[in-house]
Amino acid sequence: MKIAISAQGDTLDAQVDARFGRAQGFIVYDLDSDQFEYVPNAQNMSLPQGAGIQAAQNVAQTGAKAVLTGNVGPKAFMALEKGGIDVYLVQSGTVKDAIAAFKEGKLTKTQEASKPGHW
Repeated sequence: MKIAISAQGDTLDAQVDARFGRAQGFIVYDLDSDQFEYVPNAQNMSLPQGAGIQAAQNVAQTGAKAVLTGNVGPKAFMALEKGGIDVYLVQSGTVKDAIAAFKEGKLTKTQEASKPGHW
């Protein structure tokens, strides 16, 4: 299974990005092989609106079944939910820390957006 973590950089030591739609990028981590790839999100960072929905579509294209991020808005949450992608909120730490917490079952799947739109 693949998970996507919003990241402020392209390594496992990067900090988790508190933003989903306007995250710098995503580390897409394969839990089965322990391999990862970095997917940049630069095209969505300056969009006036729709960044969350576009980011959700980009994550869906990677095959990820879960997203670990600091916050997610209502439109992005709905797009992820419709795509069958679960959302887990991570308040701080590195991508490596977030992956470990997910593997250990320490994260809880969120049932709703954590922020209003356009924050």
